[in-house]
Amino acid sequence: MKALRLFLCALVGALALTGVALANGSDDDDDDSGCRPVKAIGVGQNLGGSNTTVTTTATITRGGILNGTTVARFDITGGTPPELTFSGTVTFTTKQGTLTVAISGTFNVVTGAFSAAGPITAGAGRFAGATGTLSFEGVESTGAFTETIRGTICLARDGDDD
Repeated sequence: MKALRLFLCALVGALALTGVALANGSDDDDDDSGCRPVKAIGVGQNLGGSNTTVTTTATITRGGILNGTTVARFDITGGTPPELTFSGTVTFTTKQGTLTVAISGTFNVVTGAFSAAGPITAGAGRFAGATGTLSFEGVESTGAFTETIRGTICLARDGDDD
């Protein structure tokens, strides 16, 4: 009877831990299918451009499968200073492949605050066929910026060929 009670306690404990792990999500990069939340940090530099086009680069960390670099190209689409609107693409390059997001957003030229979001529009490697949306919020100061990237990525592939 004592052995049965110990077994049941161990089983209940294991199920509880599994439930907690599932509720919190997983950073396990071996699961290539399904949707996963994204939360990453970007630190980058505005490389400038013309009066209406801007290019940026950033290093992405704390983002699991998105860890790597980005290159973004934006066009100023309107707005009234200090708040300008923009649209463009952000391309992530990781050891897993590439992922492109089409974004639109706002940039405050006085405070440096920016906010943008959009859908995933292309992917290669592990990101082939991926869907989802990502948002970018941050602050730029003298060309350097930090940003938080959040959203959801739904991977189309299973892990059979990793």
